[in-house]
Amino acid sequence: MAQNVNPLYEPQNTNSGKEGEMVKLPQNDGHAVTKRLHKELMSLMMSADQSISAFPDGENLFSWVGTVWGPKDSVYEELKFKLSFQFPNSYPYKAPVVKFVTPCFHPNVDTQGNICLDILKDNWSALYDVRTILLSIQALLDEPNVDSPLNGLAAETWTKKDEYRQHVMAMYKEV
Repeated sequence: MAQNVNPLYEPQNTNSGKEGEMVKLPQNDGHAVTKRLHKELMSLMMSADQSISAFPDGENLFSWVGTVWGPKDSVYEELKFKLSFQFPNSYPYKAPVVKFVTPCFHPNVDTQGNICLDILKDNWSALYDVRTILLSIQALLDEPNVDSPLNGLAAETWTKKDEYRQHVMAMYKEV
């Protein structure tokens, strides 16, 4: 026998004790995500800030390549870092996966380029955008959280600037 079924709802056994209660499923609105990413791209292109940039990687709007220049007066000054962005279908409600492509010796970056940054994890907000992420990563380069390191050696040597800079330059390879 045919039933009228709303595709946005699914019968669930919930803790409320009502078997067959209908629970709303999250929508996957690719158009809204695409529109948001286009808006962010235009904003970045119009920005006067030359120390950060990001663009889609080819035709895939959900995969971007970003660049961050090391902050002035830091051990990273004049170094350019390439980053990869992978946006989920639920963006901006879920943070993109952002990684360093350029090898980076830093207390909050591991050898695979993973970044320990609160706004990319627990403190993500749909109000953040690609520009916010890039500026946060740029700030993180000069102000690491050495109390929560992904790279123990980098955290240990952070206060020894000459030794630290030697590690940075030994690992750095522009890609």
